[in-house]
Amino acid sequence: MRVLLVEDHIELAQTLAGGLRREGMAIDLAHDGREAFSRIAVTDYDVLVLDRDLPDVPGDEICRSLVADGRESKILMLTAAGTVEDRVDGLRLGADDYLPKPFAFAELVARIRALGRRSGAPLPPALVHGDLRVDPTNRLASRAGTRLALSPKELALLEYLLGAQGRVVSSEELLERVWDENADPFTTTVKVTIRRLRAKLGDPPVIETVPQGGYRI
Repeated sequence: MRVLLVEDHIELAQTLAGGLRREGMAIDLAHDGREAFSRIAVTDYDVLVLDRDLPDVPGDEICRSLVADGRESKILMLTAAGTVEDRVDGLRLGADDYLPKPFAFAELVARIRALGRRSGAPLPPALVHGDLRVDPTNRLASRAGTRLALSPKELALLEYLLGAQGRVVSSEELLERVWDENADPFTTTVKVTIRRLRAKLGDPPVIETVPQGGYRI
């Protein structure tokens, strides 16, 4: 899941981004509205976590613009103002969810995941292929009933491939949807992670390499 976190408090933004990356999400950061617009112009995000109280371009204006443009990204607005009226105003702007500060990190994760499931084509609660099963909500993967010890990135990669439902997924698409802006497009990151994932999945193999195409389950 590719997420843009727009938060002007740099320390808070970096802390949240680090935690969300450990949850297997691909997180890009913007610290003001102008930077957010520049990132949105070149990347299709599944979810935007948008601070409403930005100093230059208000979060309200960003939200209103994205909705007017027909963007499919889901928007979670954050704000220190937590009254019912504030939440209603945020939702009227077109936000998909609203979370007042301070909030529990676990709740932020749960809300982002819920919005991520609503972006794009709907997927079942569990992704299953033969004896392979991934539970995206609880971040668990198993094969033949045995839990797999996957890293957050390996789990996110497997989840994305299963969600493609047999479609061939290119390395470029995987790099864009599973990794974030810090990933070097000229490295073998995808290939190396696929190799580690295959080793952990065991036999018979379930990830196929399609020459000149990419990978598929």
